[in-house]
Amino acid sequence: MLFSVASCSDDFVDTQPLGEFSQSAVWVDPALAEAFVLDIYAGLGNGGFDEIMMASMSDEALFTHPYNLNIITESRSSPTDRGPINYTYDWDDLYRRIRAANIAVENLEAPEFDDEDMANRLLGEALFLRAYFYHNLMRMHGGAPIIDRVYTLDSEDFEIPRNTFEETVNFIVSDLDRAAELLGDLQIEGRASEPAALALKARVLLYAASDLHDITTASANSTVIAQYANPEYLGYVSGSQEERWRKAQTAAKAVVDLNRGYKLNLIEPVSPEEGTENYMSIALGGGSAVGDPAAATELLFGRYFVASKNEGGQQIGLFNGPNGYHNWAGNAPTQNLVDKYEFVDGTEFEWSNSTHADMPYTDRDPRFYATILYDGADWKPRTADVAGSDPFDQIQTGTYEINGGTWNGLDTRSSVVEDWNGTRTGYYMRKFTDPDPSIVDQNTRQQIPFPILRYTEAVLNYVEASLELGEEAIAIEWFNKIRFRAGMPAVEASGMELLEEYREERMIELVFEEHRFHDARRWMIAPETLGEQVRVVDINGELRPGASVDIYRYDTTLYNYTYDVRDLSPGIENRQWLDKMYFIAIPRDEMNRNDQLTQNPGYNN
Repeated sequence: MLFSVASCSDDFVDTQPLGEFSQSAVWVDPALAEAFVLDIYAGLGNGGFDEIMMASMSDEALFTHPYNLNIITESRSSPTDRGPINYTYDWDDLYRRIRAANIAVENLEAPEFDDEDMANRLLGEALFLRAYFYHNLMRMHGGAPIIDRVYTLDSEDFEIPRNTFEETVNFIVSDLDRAAELLGDLQIEGRASEPAALALKARVLLYAASDLHDITTASANSTVIAQYANPEYLGYVSGSQEERWRKAQTAAKAVVDLNRGYKLNLIEPVSPEEGTENYMSIALGGGSAVGDPAAATELLFGRYFVASKNEGGQQIGLFNGPNGYHNWAGNAPTQNLVDKYEFVDGTEFEWSNSTHADMPYTDRDPRFYATILYDGADWKPRTADVAGSDPFDQIQTGTYEINGGTWNGLDTRSSVVEDWNGTRTGYYMRKFTDPDPSIVDQNTRQQIPFPILRYTEAVLNYVEASLELGEEAIAIEWFNKIRFRAGMPAVEASGMELLEEYREERMIELVFEEHRFHDARRWMIAPETLGEQVRVVDINGELRPGASVDIYRYDTTLYNYTYDVRDLSPGIENRQWLDKMYFIAIPRDEMNRNDQLTQNPGYNN
């Protein structure tokens, strides 16, 4: 009896917890190994679909609510308070995911299970993810400490210096080259693939070639960078920038040659209506019953959402939609962005032109109508409690005269519906919001994927590298393919004017996809873009003589509309640019833990 009790006790002590597996058990079972690698994808978070989007760190958008984002937009970021840096870009969170990727890489290099194809696929995914996390460190901080092995508690030296920017780029590219080879033709929705690895490599090399990371050029444009004692952490201190542009061009061309573009074989512009539909279909990414599902081929790597899992982050409509629909107006497009949209004939918009100013939302770039909700735009049916005030289902961001008084638009900060959630700019984000009228954004989760890497970005990368190399014919050919798909005419510029047109085209095509904050910095145009004050519009509708209206609707036969464009009111956000923001500060806690680290320029250690 005593022997039996002792045996039972030993068995109890050795029992493995039901909710977890030991590391030794994980790496001998291909299913458990796959589960481990899949968990590393959690480092992608919600893609770019968090409540505070990176767009509001740039001139694309203004965050409506006081969540301290102005710590970044006003250049008040510091090592102790860097502002609301999303965890997908956060130093600590990224290294946590890098450690998980390192565990996977170490165990999959010599797998203990007998499935070589599975082991190679998982190793390729782990290498891709490690490269992705390092690339986010790179574009926020510059060169970072490269950790490519799993640290233990056995007398390890945890204090190591940063690697140079060049070493960081080379490490990322090496991981991506190997990942592309291992992944081959394998493509599973939402997971790493050879096209994704090639596209990320093209992006990384484009950044590496840019002015911010050529120390000679960067120093000439910034005294903060010029006075920094360790420029090797910020960019290349030797070598040829032209050679780096050539590498970027070659890498981008490898993606272009995959021929994954949606309707990029056109020789003339489509109709404006088709241009809007094309752009909307791409933005929906095959995640909606509305739009062309064939456009999903554009998505080389994305963050997908599964309805059955009820994951947060697909509430992009709730986060950004109009308050008159009981939504939160979070990342409101700026007038700065809206003014970048050309007319459909390619003419630039100018408020000084009275014809433009009288009808600012007529005949604009077709992508505008798939991206921005503006005053008078048709939208979804109002909810039952609001429908009686707007049976016409139109966006109302102005103040309008009606019989017997004034009507404050339902989607303003003077609305009778949740006025605290009204836009401050006069606009709302439409892109990425499923237009299916059955989806009520305030309480229905949508399934639109976030485009982390898409084919058109690689085409734009190819255009940019070709322009920087003086190969304008190649650049214009592909530039126009993108414009034709959108219903826009061919570009006719050359030289610096063409480069400027390209930069604005990139902003319009990739808007809200987490590019502008990085692009403005790497081009070193941040002082006049990210540092520019947010512009907003005040709209007033005055009844025409003899007109009579009891329930407001947008109608130019009944109303004369005026549009007053101004700077955002003081006290809400006072944007300014300081050159320290070219590189985000390494957190103070990390500096205190690691004496070998060197802080970025413009910050105190």
